[in-house]
Amino acid sequence: MTEQEIHQLLINQRTFFRSGKTLPVSDRIQALKQLRACIVQHEEEIYAALKADLGKSRSESYMCEVGMTLSEITYMVKHLPALAREKTALTPLAHFHSRSYKKPSPHGVVLIMSPWNYPFLLTMEPLVDAIAAGNTAILKPSAYSPRTSEVIHRIISRCFPAEYVTVVNGGRVENTCLLKEHFDYIFFTGSQAVGKEVMRNAAEHLTPVTLELGGKSPCIVDATANIKLAAKRIVFGKYLNCGQTCVAPDYILCDPAVHDRLIKELQRQIRKQFGASPLTNPSYGKIINEKHFDRILGLIDPAKVICGGKSDRASLKIEPTILDQVTCQDAVMQEEIFGPVLPLLCCPSLEKAIEDINAMPHPLALYLFSSDKASIENVTSRCGFGGGCVNDVIIHLATSHMGFGGFGESGMGSYHGKAGFDTFSHYKSIVDKKTWIDLPMRYQPYRKIYDKLIRMFLK
Repeated sequence: MTEQEIHQLLINQRTFFRSGKTLPVSDRIQALKQLRACIVQHEEEIYAALKADLGKSRSESYMCEVGMTLSEITYMVKHLPALAREKTALTPLAHFHSRSYKKPSPHGVVLIMSPWNYPFLLTMEPLVDAIAAGNTAILKPSAYSPRTSEVIHRIISRCFPAEYVTVVNGGRVENTCLLKEHFDYIFFTGSQAVGKEVMRNAAEHLTPVTLELGGKSPCIVDATANIKLAAKRIVFGKYLNCGQTCVAPDYILCDPAVHDRLIKELQRQIRKQFGASPLTNPSYGKIINEKHFDRILGLIDPAKVICGGKSDRASLKIEPTILDQVTCQDAVMQEEIFGPVLPLLCCPSLEKAIEDINAMPHPLALYLFSSDKASIENVTSRCGFGGGCVNDVIIHLATSHMGFGGFGESGMGSYHGKAGFDTFSHYKSIVDKKTWIDLPMRYQPYRKIYDKLIRMFLK
């Protein structure tokens, strides 16, 4: 799509937004219901596209992409009338007589830029929140997941006129053209490097942004943990989507007392969940492209592999891999892995684990396996991170009842449910002053009696 075509899309959407057609709550609910019906109608196409792009199984595609999108729509359809209602606020006595309230209003024309690792979910879920809040939207899915982007384009074009919601497919050229435009809000999910570029461009127009980024999410396993259950859940979360999950446990900080037992259970769970030959398991996905395949292989030190390590270039698959005796100086600890490689580091104490985590950029997620309440309180209070779990992994994002987002280097802003509605809304603070009385003390000429009244009201 050319720069002129993109510019015209923006003009058309701004005209449509200013017409007020996105404001009635009943129309927003109808739009969400229409989107839900269209997703269900195209479900098989979505599964086929995710299989082609990422090798995802049908079960994983529903659990992690389609089902979560439908759940967000269900939440919004149910709660939107309450979310969109004006919220009465307390009025100071000095404002007598008046009514104060906060009015949620849409930003306007929003840009939603999504990544390739969960290409359907991370495009559609922000869109659901944007529509619920009353915005128009331009979607820019990743060029790395072209089959899913095509299905998204078909669904959106059948659900909405282009002046309401539309899709711009393409690569860096289209990204550059979009970021030059003046949007009212930008919602970006992706890498920190691209997130910085989005923020730089948004600053030119003072456009507010939400950045959903990533980082090295730690997983602490202390001596009181249920090791069998911890291993089972860590293996699920780490190797889901071949590790290409922004909130996957990036590395383990393990108490030396449970080190050997944990490794044994991790190895057992890998065999149990993925079989003796994961590379031939049809339900085990693939790396998105050869560039990332080579990058991940470059992080594997063969001398430290204690499980997995094999790969198949033809299918872009890498076995679920565990590295032991890893140090903070190893290559695998210098960047977010975003692949099926799990480094394990021994940490002599919980205090040292907290110190090491806080010495690194703030992660998107943190996981702690422990049965000690004092340790749980210590870690969750003192470590900086976006969100996380105690005695589980990744499930904190699978709800519309809590916001999901990063912190510090892992992002800014949040979404899901009410948090998503709030992200795509601006709350106008309004005072409706009555006309039947007008207190005189704010007007000149000022008098001592008025000063006393003001001091009585303002203290």
